[in-house]
Amino acid sequence: MRVTIKLFATLRRGRDKILEKEYPEGTIVRDIIKDLNIDENDVAILLKNGISAKMDNEPLDGDTLSIFPPIGGG
Repeated sequence: MRVTIKLFATLRRGRDKILEKEYPEGTIVRDIIKDLNIDENDVAILLKNGISAKMDNEPLDGDTLSIFPPIGGG
């Protein structure tokens, strides 16, 4: 299955802003995060096709994951 991955803020360091990758059926979001060498603790907001998702969600072919780190400020 082909998944589009959009990375935001500090998660872009050393990575492309938008990635398109192939994964086998049955892959879950946690596997994709690990494949990208991102620590799960560095993921604060996770969206699948613009809707809140969890690490154990299974993307489908053509889905888009948006991954945001914790963001501070005031």
